[in-house]
Amino acid sequence: MAKQVERQLIVFDFDWSLADQDSDRWVFEVLAPDIRRKMKNTKEEYEWTDLVAQGLRELHERGITREDIEGALRIMPFHPAMIRAVKAMKTAAKPQTTFLCLSSANNVYISTILESKGLQDLFTEIVTNRAEWDPSGLLKVRRHLDPNGPQHNCPVGCNPNICKGQELEAFLKRHGTDYDRIIYVGDGSNDFCPAVKLRSQDMVLCRKYRSLEHRITQEGKKAGLVCQVRYWAGAWEAEENFRQLPNVVETS
Repeated sequence: MAKQVERQLIVFDFDWSLADQDSDRWVFEVLAPDIRRKMKNTKEEYEWTDLVAQGLRELHERGITREDIEGALRIMPFHPAMIRAVKAMKTAAKPQTTFLCLSSANNVYISTILESKGLQDLFTEIVTNRAEWDPSGLLKVRRHLDPNGPQHNCPVGCNPNICKGQELEAFLKRHGTDYDRIIYVGDGSNDFCPAVKLRSQDMVLCRKYRSLEHRITQEGKKAGLVCQVRYWAGAWEAEENFRQLPNVVETS
């Protein structure tokens, strides 16, 4: 049955999806490449968010300041085409668009970058790892899911710090809105779980040449993926995809 799209939810991963870099890695590449190298060499031994937290402690011990970190974040690559695209959809009268961010970065990184791009009011919610500045200027980062508390036990294989599929379901339950269409924009393996939970009238905008594309190709059918999938490589192509979205969807 054909249905007019009146309300839609657009869900963004952050790193390599909304932004054109990985914020966790970028900070160390700019401020301490040797720490970045150590993280790369030991990433299989530790949970990634814990590794980032340790790296930030080392930065602090070296005298790297809050201003240094915020300065690095503000110059992180972020394509103008993506800014144009989301601003256009945010301000359009129809369809009414709500934005949600599901990310394995952290709230300080994301909010600092968004503010620098004039996008501080883009998202209704940002669900990510928790971070805060302490009085000494240390940025303390911890997992979204406390490792000492209940875990998500996701059967699809989400990272320990967050199950984006469960977080998407929780958002929909909290807001109780019947969206005519959900569009998920992602690139990583951790974006596969929410993609599997989408309906036939929904869509994944998958960044090419990254792990989400591989999982969709290798596991999508077996995992029950039923949504539409469109691919993009550069942000200008993502913008193009947004502009070409149909006003009507077929619901089952």
